Amino acid sequence: MHFGLNMECDYIQGKTEQDAFNDVFAQVDLADAVGLDGVWIAERHFSSSEAGQPSIASSPIVLSTAIAARTQRLRVGTGVYVLPLNHPVRIAEEVATLDYVSQGRFDLGVGRSGFTTAYEGYGYDYGESRERLQECLDVLVKAWTQERFSHQGKYYQFEDVCVTPKPLQQPHPPIYMAATTSESFPIAGRKRRNLVVGVRRTSVGQVKDSVRVYRETWREAGHPGHGDVTLRLPVYVAETQAEAHLVPEASALKYYRRLSESLTRSVGRAGTAADEDRARLARELANITYDDLLRDWVIFGTPEEVTERLQQLIEEIDLSGVILEMNAGGLVPIEHILASLKLFGERVAPQLR
Repeated sequence: MHFGLNMECDYIQGKTEQDAFNDVFAQVDLADAVGLDGVWIAERHFSSSEAGQPSIASSPIVLSTAIAARTQRLRVGTGVYVLPLNHPVRIAEEVATLDYVSQGRFDLGVGRSGFTTAYEGYGYDYGESRERLQECLDVLVKAWTQERFSHQGKYYQFEDVCVTPKPLQQPHPPIYMAATTSESFPIAGRKRRNLVVGVRRTSVGQVKDSVRVYRETWREAGHPGHGDVTLRLPVYVAETQAEAHLVPEASALKYYRRLSESLTRSVGRAGTAADEDRARLARELANITYDDLLRDWVIFGTPEEVTERLQQLIEEIDLSGVILEMNAGGLVPIEHILASLKLFGERVAPQLR
């Protein structure tokens, strides 16, 4: 069972960008000290303070390299690397290099992002993002597993290219595909990808249904086993239930209201399948209450309560890992994040391994 810490690298207004980097490394150091298995760095672009969601996670590969260099045991992952915004050969080179820097401790989480903002900022067509993601993955695997490779695809063409270095992990670092839309789960199953699913657009109850589709598609494609599934969701731990509910309340509500606003802006854009679902979900999240979140979207509680709820999910979904969002929404002060992380590492994780 893998227990990881996801970081969007948000920071509270009034803090500096230097403060934000310091907070990231403080969380990494504590995660390492209390025995977590890994950290996962998001990729965020154009998240300005004016928009109310500042983040310093625009370069997850650079951040991951810095984390790998300061740790000896933790695995380092991207959660997620937005492949269509990047060149596949360059990704292949940088990931392989990072695999050596980390001494084989790197995990590549990939996705296309469910929102269009980053694509608009880069001047890319979001309508191409799903196809580009799949083709980019094909190029990466060729680059890592063949001494020289050629590729003639819709978006990328290469002739007799040799990528160096090859990854330390063989045949390549583990690849995890993020899935949030109904279209993503069967694709991940057919392609035999490890799955990372977040409690963002779907409640915990709906995640169970989506994972069932993934595993059914996996079996129908003739793959052995049934696929590794890692769940990412907001978790907060405190000594009392009252504190565990009070401290992250404003941040969690902001997190899901922000998702509602992003979904609303993306409805009808090219590449956004099932637009009616986006509009419906945007309305649902705009009106969600904190009691709704506590019931079926987040796990906030004492060490004993968090242990019990996670144990139930691990068994019901047959999870391979859990990635914790300790600061969903970006408003939880760093001292509270560290206290929650310490409690999880010392009093929750040992009960679940």
